[in-house]
Amino acid sequence: MGEACVVLDVGGVLEITAPTGWEARWEKRLGLPPGTVDERLDDVWRAGAVGRMGEQEVREQVAARLGLDAPQAEAFLDDLWTEYLGTANEELIAYVRGLRGRCGLGILSNSFVGAREREAAAYGFDQLVDHVDHIVYSHEIGVGKPDPRAFRAACDALGAAPEDCLFIDDAAPNVEAARALGLQAHLFRDNAATIARIAAHLDAGPVPEGPVPVG
Repeated sequence: MGEACVVLDVGGVLEITAPTGWEARWEKRLGLPPGTVDERLDDVWRAGAVGRMGEQEVREQVAARLGLDAPQAEAFLDDLWTEYLGTANEELIAYVRGLRGRCGLGILSNSFVGAREREAAAYGFDQLVDHVDHIVYSHEIGVGKPDPRAFRAACDALGAAPEDCLFIDDAAPNVEAARALGLQAHLFRDNAATIARIAAHLDAGPVPEGPVPVG
């Protein structure tokens, strides 16, 4: 067995990302039926998540599809990023920061173009791990979880075998996909259980995992 590694998701794990209702507010402001924002921009969101569209094109598409002028489009995207970034999970971040030098630390995030710069500025995730290359964003590698290629990219970034890595995520399908590839994996529900699971991984190596809870 090689060096133990811990790989963490961002949204819902390192960041607390409660819905803010920003899309509904914009739909009301623009006199649009509920669901219109996602309907008109679904392909834009998907393209930005895997790097097929840059920030400037996203801004242009938002403006064109919703009939916004430049300041409105900027305000719209500011609201998007406010929800996207959420608030820091301070307790877990502090715990993980204390693991530096004890294990390999990485981040694997289904992201959106522009996320690296904003998360670095807001939360210093680039300082949380040993090297910025250990942060793997879907918009930079062109594929997201639960695709096996995303997990392989995270392992490769750390130079680690899958069985040496513990992956933490708040989405059950991603946890299941990680386990299928041979990683240890834990479904994030709260900080206490997650910290205990990380400690067990580092102290004792791989441990048996039960079924991933549904819902």
